[in-house]
Amino acid sequence: MKQAIKTIFLFFITLGMLSSCKTVEEKQIAKALRIHQKAITIDSHTDTPMLLTQEDFDISVRHNPYETSTKVDFPRMKEGGLDGIFMAVFLGQGRRDSVSNANAYSKANQIFDSIYAKVGKLPELAEIAYHSSDIYSIEKSDKRAVYIGIENGYALGKDLNAIEYFYKRGARYITLCHTKNNDICDSSNDTLEHNGLSNFGKDVVQEMNRLGMMIDVSHISDKAFYDVVARSKTPVIASHSSSRAICNSQRNLTDDMLKKLAENGGVAQVCILSSYVKETPTNPQADSMRQSLREKYNNYENLTAEQQKEAGQAWRSINKLFPPVLATVQDVVDHIDHMVKIAGIDHVGIGTDFDGGGGVEGCFDSSELPNITIELVRRGYSEEEIIKIWGGNFLRVFKENEKFAKR
Repeated sequence: MKQAIKTIFLFFITLGMLSSCKTVEEKQIAKALRIHQKAITIDSHTDTPMLLTQEDFDISVRHNPYETSTKVDFPRMKEGGLDGIFMAVFLGQGRRDSVSNANAYSKANQIFDSIYAKVGKLPELAEIAYHSSDIYSIEKSDKRAVYIGIENGYALGKDLNAIEYFYKRGARYITLCHTKNNDICDSSNDTLEHNGLSNFGKDVVQEMNRLGMMIDVSHISDKAFYDVVARSKTPVIASHSSSRAICNSQRNLTDDMLKKLAENGGVAQVCILSSYVKETPTNPQADSMRQSLREKYNNYENLTAEQQKEAGQAWRSINKLFPPVLATVQDVVDHIDHMVKIAGIDHVGIGTDFDGGGGVEGCFDSSELPNITIELVRRGYSEEEIIKIWGGNFLRVFKENEKFAKR
């Protein structure tokens, strides 16, 4: 059933795109869409759960990204041929005292609850997935596979037992920190505190290995990255990180880090948030308004669902006044080219960061993901290589973590 629907959709996309194309271009697009249809596609990082906590957001309905700023829903996933997705249980970093840690733990559970509630009401469209193999059976039933990750180990506080608790709730990776240091490690965007992993963080790595939970090195400091790959007995992931050589952001991976990640057997998932893809011009007035918004909403930490909605509406208003200059699909594939060159074809994938700022010109939401495949074909990537990038590499790492836990 799914293959027929995807084929029809891609056929009509092809007809629309071919009207002004040359013969060579027609063949490349047709080839790309066939490959995209065949591939098991997985997006390793979205912040869509921030929308699911809002009672009036219906993920079963197609939304206009230019009116709502939402990038993911089940109809658009289907249009874009996206088989599976990791939804991030995101926590902004707050204070690190016992009360704040308890609040973070509680907030994480509320987000888990919202994911299960919203997906559970749509059994004909999607299914929560737990194992690397689940996506294949879910894809065959013409549904979307929804995996869960935790973005920011703040959810753990200082409790090692919380890792197994969240694993049992369905979390299959933890991004060790976010934009500020926590009790696990230093952040790429904060000051030196632990000089990499803390002693607690070293225990976290060991416990995640034991459980078969993937360790996500996106957002962590360079020293913390090297500490993790030196200690982890399983391949790690960077769920949404691009190349620092192409775009000089501390959030991206250096060439040496890419090499070490490959030696570890891991995978770096290219992020398509424009500021991590390409240096783009800034607007001082817009930047000032966004900073005021951050201050008003406490850097978006510990917000209620209503406050999140208000902040989102205010952010969209700023974007309408001052439309951001976006990177392009071609810029994204420049990162893929470089990362494949440095780390190898077996160690690169895609994690969009949709609904957390992700989206570029030509791939603004999940319905436009085939455009990445089209650009890969234009640049000479083979079917086997594209299938690896779109999910094969990530699922290999996922499976290797599961196998280690069974030893």
